[in-house]
Amino acid sequence: MIFEELGLKPELLRAVGSRGYKTTTPIQAQAIPAILKGKDVLGGAQTGTGKTAAFALPILDKLSEKTGVTKNPGALILTPTRELADQVGESFIDYGKFLNLNIVKIYGGVKINPQIENLRKGTDVVVATPGRLLDHIQQKTINLSHIKILVLDEADRMLDMGFIKDIKRIISFLPKYRQNLMFSATYGNDIKALAKGILVDPVSVEVTKRNAAADKVEQLVHFIDKNQKRHLLAHLIKEESWYRVLIFVKTKHGANRLTSQLSKSGIPSAAIHGNKSQAARTRALKNFIKGDTQALVATDVAARGLHLEDLSHVVNFDLPNIPEDYIHRIGRTGRAGKSGIAISLVSPDDKQLLQRIQKILKEPVPVGQVTGFKPVYESAPQTNNPGKGKSTGKSNNRTVHNNKPKKFKVKNKGMGTFGPKDSEPQRRRRQSA
Repeated sequence: MIFEELGLKPELLRAVGSRGYKTTTPIQAQAIPAILKGKDVLGGAQTGTGKTAAFALPILDKLSEKTGVTKNPGALILTPTRELADQVGESFIDYGKFLNLNIVKIYGGVKINPQIENLRKGTDVVVATPGRLLDHIQQKTINLSHIKILVLDEADRMLDMGFIKDIKRIISFLPKYRQNLMFSATYGNDIKALAKGILVDPVSVEVTKRNAAADKVEQLVHFIDKNQKRHLLAHLIKEESWYRVLIFVKTKHGANRLTSQLSKSGIPSAAIHGNKSQAARTRALKNFIKGDTQALVATDVAARGLHLEDLSHVVNFDLPNIPEDYIHRIGRTGRAGKSGIAISLVSPDDKQLLQRIQKILKEPVPVGQVTGFKPVYESAPQTNNPGKGKSTGKSNNRTVHNNKPKKFKVKNKGMGTFGPKDSEPQRRRRQSA
């Protein structure tokens, strides 16, 4: 479907055309007409599918009917992280550049006074993280009583980070009758419960299989001793000439340590995590996008919502504790129809985490091997014919074996769900966002 068939205003079609977009993605073709009709929408789509435009364009279209300066916002978009709030806000600004609408971005890690000044000038759309928005509500610098449209973007991640109480509190300041849009890449009982409590007779827009990895992402596992992970990673980056790689670790300290180790190995690296100031995070991201930094080491909180073009590789240096986060991580590559490679470095200690990931994938991840690095399997599946298989990337050292490893048996049935009370890890993740 072409954008002209959606009934959007000429100013929006002009903005879309200036970005080189001609045809819609599946989620845009389904969500935009429903939103224009005023329907609540529950959207399921992986990252890189054009999700932001799917709700930004119809919201801008509906708000453009206003006359004069709007004192209070008519649309509120909630996101889990600063980076995603900034990215979504910039998309609204770009799509609405030919309309007389004001967009304000609100998130922590930066001074609050410039945000207050922007709100005083009047705004139509507010893109915010929950924590900083509640600061504004407490200081009475924002009035949400005129909100017509509420968007929860990456709702699954907000619940994972422990934002459920903040979301409910924010909703208490909104008008009872409004349009609600909720987008999530993964679905669990917590997401279903949240949708049931917020959405009214929603239109379900699901363009990809739930909890499924992107088709364009080639996945690979390397079984390796924990102490050899950084050496194998440095070897792969150098030998295969990875020009841009995003590396996920569990902790802020681990991100700093690995960044230092890679830099000493001659690989320009930078870290982003919750302890970094927003200015430092923005600077690291810009250098990575420009190509001045070859490897970006990130925690899940900092990396969620990063918009990275032509990202060749994603590496799980540490496997995530929450299996759905694996899908989000590897979705940083293989965006907008492009291919990418996702590699996980798995030590014997990671066995149960890999079990959980393979359970939601409903299939095992192919196993790779690198000459000079001894695989450490223990209870993990072993490959019996290393001479067979296809090569991935630029080096012939890494082999993907054709004989698939058997699936692990998983005893833990309770993963991925969260109750109304915040756990200590959730509280820390929320404060770092």
